[in-house]
Amino acid sequence: MKKYYSLYGRMLNYNALYEGYIKVKRAKGAAGIDKQSLSDFGDDLHNNIIQLQQELQTKQYKPLPVKRVEIPKADGGVRLLGIPAVRDRIVQQTLLNILQPIFDLGFHPSSYGYRPNKSCHDAISKATLFIRKYDRNFVVDMDLSKCFDTLDHDLIIKSVRKRVTDGSILNLIKKFLSSGVMIGKNWEASVVGSPQGGVISPLLANIYLDAFDKQMQRRNHRIVRYADDILILCASSSAAANALIKATQILEKDLKLTVNQKKTHIAHSDDGIKFLGVIIGSEYTRIQEKNLKNFKQKIKGLTKRNSGMNIHSIIRRLNPVIRGFSNYFSIANCKREFLKLAGWIRRRLRSIQLKLWKKPTRLHRRLRQLKYKSQFKFIKMNSWRNSASPLASLSMPNSWFEELKLYSIGGVKTGWFVYNKIKYYNVKFT
Repeated sequence: MKKYYSLYGRMLNYNALYEGYIKVKRAKGAAGIDKQSLSDFGDDLHNNIIQLQQELQTKQYKPLPVKRVEIPKADGGVRLLGIPAVRDRIVQQTLLNILQPIFDLGFHPSSYGYRPNKSCHDAISKATLFIRKYDRNFVVDMDLSKCFDTLDHDLIIKSVRKRVTDGSILNLIKKFLSSGVMIGKNWEASVVGSPQGGVISPLLANIYLDAFDKQMQRRNHRIVRYADDILILCASSSAAANALIKATQILEKDLKLTVNQKKTHIAHSDDGIKFLGVIIGSEYTRIQEKNLKNFKQKIKGLTKRNSGMNIHSIIRRLNPVIRGFSNYFSIANCKREFLKLAGWIRRRLRSIQLKLWKKPTRLHRRLRQLKYKSQFKFIKMNSWRNSASPLASLSMPNSWFEELKLYSIGGVKTGWFVYNKIKYYNVKFT
């Protein structure tokens, strides 16, 4: 295993820091405790980068404490994020650009979280492959309690030192880990953990958990890990029980993490394995109900009838949300759900357009323009029930939404998965 003894000089390169700024800018993000935004930093970009360069060169660079932000979780808890200042994100990104290629090649092949050219789809596909092709139907679904917040600092440095022995790089990492947290106006020391929200934190977590991956590999256990979401796939219930014991020992004793015993369990693929927003079964992959519910809530928020926006503007706002959802969940066998959602979205848009027309006479005029001839009924234009009426469907057919360029979620191919960048279709293609 190759070791790297002298890397800090790369941190002092102006172009390297500039590249770090470009990536941070592309990722966007909020200001830290100094309230300096990305645009503020960019207004005097050259001098700001020179300032960082000089501080790093003279070893006077000191990261600011991260800003504590609480994000509500679906289960009622909160996820604690630490938002670094823009200047610190740039230094972290520059450090990440140096360290990522060094460590990434040595990571376990079934580790997919926050790695270049790897995705949630790859992780779902790998788990699907183990279950359906290799009959590893007994799955240990492990849940770690606040993984990022409980990483041991000494173990992080020890793990990094296995590949990188440059003391200046190690000291820089220590500075990021011990910079502290601002909670309101109060500073709190950070004696453990690497804050979620930090640019370098996902890599440090992967380096940290790689020890778990490798130990499981030496014991011939098949795993799929996406950050702290861990599946251990086994051929029998006894093998799964043994894997759970071994994995818990490694995580809690060796890595000083906490396994959430309430959420960690052994499941069979016939009952479905919840992983990264989907449920992987022995034959089908479905979307988790909570994700369908969250998506519908977003659509409802964008299609309120009292928004005052015209239908073209609403569709422009809808399309990125629909496209993002369908692109992610098209890996599931969800053709039926997509068709239902497509019809439901069109109905909501018809309801909006009826209200915008206000009077039934405008609806009747639209029908006559479409060459329909009849004595049309007078209906309530602000009624949700009437948005599914024959008059609404005739006046606003599916082809009308195609002309308005509404993204067609009902036309998306579903039930595919990716493995080793080769596309396969599931046995149950929809």
